Amino acid sequence: MPLPPRWVRRLVLAPGVVLLAFLVVTTLPAWAFVAAAASPLVPGRLRPLRLLWIGTVYLVWDAVALIALFGLWVGSGFGLRNRAPAFQRAHYVLAGAFLRVLFWQARWTLRLSIDIVGTDPDTALPGRPELVLCRHAGPGDSFILIHALVNWFSREPRIVLKAALQWDPAIDVLLNRLPSRFIAPDPDGRGSVVEQIGHLAVGLDDNDAFVIFPEGGNFTPRRRLRAIARLRARGHERMALRAERMQHVLAPQPGGMLAALDAAPDAGVIFVAHTGLDQMLTVADVWRELPMDKRIAMRFWSVPPEEIPAGRQERIDWLYDWWGRIDDWIAANRDGDA
Repeated sequence: MPLPPRWVRRLVLAPGVVLLAFLVVTTLPAWAFVAAAASPLVPGRLRPLRLLWIGTVYLVWDAVALIALFGLWVGSGFGLRNRAPAFQRAHYVLAGAFLRVLFWQARWTLRLSIDIVGTDPDTALPGRPELVLCRHAGPGDSFILIHALVNWFSREPRIVLKAALQWDPAIDVLLNRLPSRFIAPDPDGRGSVVEQIGHLAVGLDDNDAFVIFPEGGNFTPRRRLRAIARLRARGHERMALRAERMQHVLAPQPGGMLAALDAAPDAGVIFVAHTGLDQMLTVADVWRELPMDKRIAMRFWSVPPEEIPAGRQERIDWLYDWWGRIDDWIAANRDGDA
């Protein structure tokens, strides 16, 4: 479904979410009664009630965020000073606060825990910007990564993400005010996408983290096979063979990384792997797993600028080397077994 124009998203979708949240909250006792009555009929402990609660929390979270963002818009002179450093910082602080609330609820309602091992981006290369390259699998991994960067590592992320995420009004409003790029599918090739990524990476300062997902989408077995077939169709047989050896990740698309490295030559690189929600790719998967009782493990590896290869092909091979390492780590740590 095509994304509606911005004025529709601002004047229809955003107020609609606030109104819907009000209606759900005011009728919540009735919904809770229905969910409680249905709970003994489905497997899992209070599964309908848990799903109702987390859905309501997210809806109210979105609505309250929109109200707060509206307040910042008014305070900035109806958007005139949104790009001023003070208001940019205010938006990052707001994002951090709302992410803390969201993950507090996830821990309580869904029994999720997040363990981070490896490099702390603030102690590995203090005073340097970072390019953060993360695998993409399962719902919520982007939220988890941004939560970690903002609240645990005191970074200000610049994010490359799919244009379809602008269907969520709070994400739409917040990230369109911050240095981010919503990338739409490009029927004429990826040239303009790569240019946008490179432009976003210009001017990173010492507490910035440029976030990109080189796979271009969530991992599924079908997408993995399509990515391998696409490499072969373009004549990249050696890359296709390397991608076939990776079982838990998609073949990375190097264009965005190459553009970001060229635009930010002084930046270090952080590679991020995570596992724990790999099997939850659809709403049906989430329903089946409730209550989740999951341990999400995240692993950070830091590469200083002087260790990043200089040549284009060397950088592509280097990216595939790291993606193979991430694949091995996922195999060893899937479901928290290792």
